[in-house]
Amino acid sequence: MKKIPTILFLSLLTLLTSFNSKEINYLPATIDGNQIIAYTQFTLSYNEEHEQADWVAYELTRDEVAMKEDRCNCFKSDKNVITKSASKNDYLNSGFDLGHLSPSADNNMSKKANKESFRMSNISPQLPGFNRGIWKQLEEWVRDQATQRGSVYVITGPVFVNNLGTIGKNKVTIPGYYYKVLLRQEEQKMISIAFLVPHLACNDDIREYVVPINSIETITGIDFFPDLIDSAENKVEAQYQPNSWGL
Repeated sequence: MKKIPTILFLSLLTLLTSFNSKEINYLPATIDGNQIIAYTQFTLSYNEEHEQADWVAYELTRDEVAMKEDRCNCFKSDKNVITKSASKNDYLNSGFDLGHLSPSADNNMSKKANKESFRMSNISPQLPGFNRGIWKQLEEWVRDQATQRGSVYVITGPVFVNNLGTIGKNKVTIPGYYYKVLLRQEEQKMISIAFLVPHLACNDDIREYVVPINSIETITGIDFFPDLIDSAENKVEAQYQPNSWGL
């Protein structure tokens, strides 16, 4: 598992004095019944009911974005999922793409890391026009932010509201929405942004889907930064500052 926090978050330790020398965990809160699995460049929370992750979390650095590795296109079931993951066959002839939550292009530290991003635990059924449209735009924008800022912390997942049905023998849920949450530090401030995107085929401007993190917490029930003291957590999660991210 990648060590969290890295240099992006180190000075926060002086800001949040109530933690003293304790290392702060930036993973979202554990969801009852879900399995946490750590890979080389990301950690996920697997939801057996929906046969995909509720969240995938990782830090993305400038150096990682610059790394190049051949895309393996080696989708396979995740043997680390105790209850068994979805399979590639669930998606066969479904009309849905095998959509990454942590993108292949964010996992290029090694061949092993890239292969891990193709485990079915990191995959969600996405409409082709969504996966290759606005979702691709958003993934590329996140990589641009990591390059510009040096490092960003990313949490991504589906939203199981207004779902579009299921696919395959394992009844993989087709989510109604997807989200991305980003966090970075600038001097002594934590700056956040979040996106809540309807699962529709479109190429809209990503700025149309900017929301505060607490809006996504409300709709998903996920507590994204439980280890921050309440005052800092509330401030970070209520932010709506697209201009701080160049939007």
